Amino acid sequence: MRGYFGKTTTLAAALMASASMAQAADVEVLHWWTSGGEAAALNVLKDDLSGQDIGWQDMPVAGGGGTQAMTVLRARVTSGNPPTAVQMLGFDITDWAKQDALANLNEIAEEGNWNEVIPAALQKFATYDGQWVSAPVNVHSTNWVWANKAIMDELGLSEPQTWDEFTAALQAAEDAGYTALAHGGQAWQEATFFDAVVLSVGGPEFYQASMIDLDPEALGSDQMKEVFDRMGTLRGYVDDNFSGRDWNLATAMVINKEAAFQLMGDWAKGEFLNAGKVPGEDFLCFRFPGSQDQVTFNSDQFAMFAQGDSVSDEQAALAKAIMSPGFQIAFNKVKGSVPARTDLDAGELDACGQKAYEDFKAAASSGNLYGSMGHGHANPASVKNAMYDVITAHFNGEYDSETAVEELVLAVELSQ
Repeated sequence: MRGYFGKTTTLAAALMASASMAQAADVEVLHWWTSGGEAAALNVLKDDLSGQDIGWQDMPVAGGGGTQAMTVLRARVTSGNPPTAVQMLGFDITDWAKQDALANLNEIAEEGNWNEVIPAALQKFATYDGQWVSAPVNVHSTNWVWANKAIMDELGLSEPQTWDEFTAALQAAEDAGYTALAHGGQAWQEATFFDAVVLSVGGPEFYQASMIDLDPEALGSDQMKEVFDRMGTLRGYVDDNFSGRDWNLATAMVINKEAAFQLMGDWAKGEFLNAGKVPGEDFLCFRFPGSQDQVTFNSDQFAMFAQGDSVSDEQAALAKAIMSPGFQIAFNKVKGSVPARTDLDAGELDACGQKAYEDFKAAASSGNLYGSMGHGHANPASVKNAMYDVITAHFNGEYDSETAVEELVLAVELSQ
């Protein structure tokens, strides 16, 4: 395969050469779960494997969304030394599967009945060409608003149900001296906003047409201009120091009563829980107004890199541990997400988790479960990154809304 490695070789050969480097009864796991809540969740998996006498070599790469992690992974694979397993999202899994880099998990999947308990929207990424190549750890939904309840109570605010109600709540928080909207100025965070706003403006049909089908008419429509107009409105409610802030620091602003709201996926809940906060008492969770019946999602999955002709015992143990009902509940209680399986009793989850799980199952059965553009589950990275550039440029004042629409159409066209 010339070009990917810069010389003529095969990925399979590079992976086979690395097999002897793997230590027996040990898994090396590359991931980007480095915040407090994320680290606590990961410990659930480490402890599960430790109980099976399987060691854990941690390979954390900071940076939400996994972009830095994929850069590190490419370097490891190029050197012929891939990790045992890698946390991946969406089309990144598909890209590696196309290169025959991932182990075949079909035997494990059949034994665990994965086909029946994992929704088709997740299987789209966990399988490739009839082969299971990754184990879904969870489902995160991204169209959430997180609110500081004390501020809401102080200002007499109820959960907004419409865009106008939400902007009125933002204005009330700002007038009271709070940061209305906690945000970290990173492209993926602004794309998280964008996902929710697209749904809010045009509904599921518009989301499908613009974010997934990449219909030029939808991308260039008056509705898309309204999306950018609303993004500009949200930009007016963030603080002056937002640029470059990590997402969990923005969450901390809501936790510490410095900010009223945050638009973020439900991994933010892990930070609230890690800080000892209780849903319904200290913080509120609700769907972004206008997207209440839909769920945009990403799913953290662990792909097993091929290290020989068959899945190693350690990789098999890791995959089975990830998909076990007990682990799925225990992990997601801490992480803030919900199980990837649809056949579990979610009674142990907190109030936000139970709502999220019911939303997820309902969306999966009604066709309202949509892969998040901002988190690599709507289109491949080339398209996602092209959209990122336009969305962030607009958010930072480089484009007005009309120009942003034009640039979005062009960017998507050139990225395919």
